[in-house]
Amino acid sequence: MIRTGLRWLLSAFYAFAGYAHIVRPEGFLAIMPSWVPEPEAVVFWTGIAELLGAAALLQPWHRELRKAGAIGLALYAVCVFPANINHFALDMAREDGGMGLAYHVPRMIAQPVLVWLALWVGGVTDWPWRRRTA
Repeated sequence: MIRTGLRWLLSAFYAFAGYAHIVRPEGFLAIMPSWVPEPEAVVFWTGIAELLGAAALLQPWHRELRKAGAIGLALYAVCVFPANINHFALDMAREDGGMGLAYHVPRMIAQPVLVWLALWVGGVTDWPWRRRTA
């Protein structure tokens, strides 16, 4: 029951984020590392990836598709980590300190949690609650 509820919550989070990437890309473009080619296309396609991952994770009919969506969202969270680090660096370099450590430190900690959560709610892993066999 908890896993299902968190799967719905994570799907809603990624669906909202995907929609935001497509409709309001400005904020995402502002934190994009300068070495990323074609940043507008990257932001658009990351939004599509979030929407597709959320749909795959949410659908109840095909377990393997749900697992594929979970793996895709976990990989997505790993791939966007450089943008989060860049945002942290840019924001903290501002004279006013930007959003501050109270925002950025939890966000940095949350990234690996999002990777694990996608894999757990998608049924890819049971860690750390795996039943031990004798």
